[in-house]
Amino acid sequence: MVIAEATNSREALEQALTQEWSIIILEINIPGHSGLAVLEEMKRLRPQTPVLVLTAYSEEEFAIRSLTLGASGFLNKSQTSVEVVAAVKKVLAGGKYVSATLAERLASNLYSDVQHAPHEALSSRELQVLQMIAKGRAIKEIAAELALSDKTVSTYRNRISKKMGLATNVALTRYALKHLLVD
Repeated sequence: MVIAEATNSREALEQALTQEWSIIILEINIPGHSGLAVLEEMKRLRPQTPVLVLTAYSEEEFAIRSLTLGASGFLNKSQTSVEVVAAVKKVLAGGKYVSATLAERLASNLYSDVQHAPHEALSSRELQVLQMIAKGRAIKEIAAELALSDKTVSTYRNRISKKMGLATNVALTRYALKHLLVD
């Protein structure tokens, strides 16, 4: 077995592109770009390589988005090592892995008219900008880190506010903290 570790999003994408992996285990709270953006790019670069998201973030907030972006499974770090091994085996065998709790939630969503949280309507980039705002980053800092113009980041921020019905950065930050979208 060959195992490697990346310390940031750039290294993770580099390794995904230059190495052949049987499985990629990805933490979505990775330094650099959003882990969801990294997942999306990995699946574009290596669509056949299964990605198991193993994170401290809650299933409720990130599992469905991760699976939609192409993850083969989603697992919270609070799970036992036995559960992690089971998830890796299932994904390596070509299956999809979700916890029993998430499977139940997904099944119930199929047959009900569930109210979705406002952040579920955000695009991956909008969610990334929301997370950065909630971490106290200024528009200029976000723009520099994402290689976007200040105006583009402001447009994202305005779209986020409109979709979520929250006018201020304080309200956005409170929402992100309440819904465990940031540490």
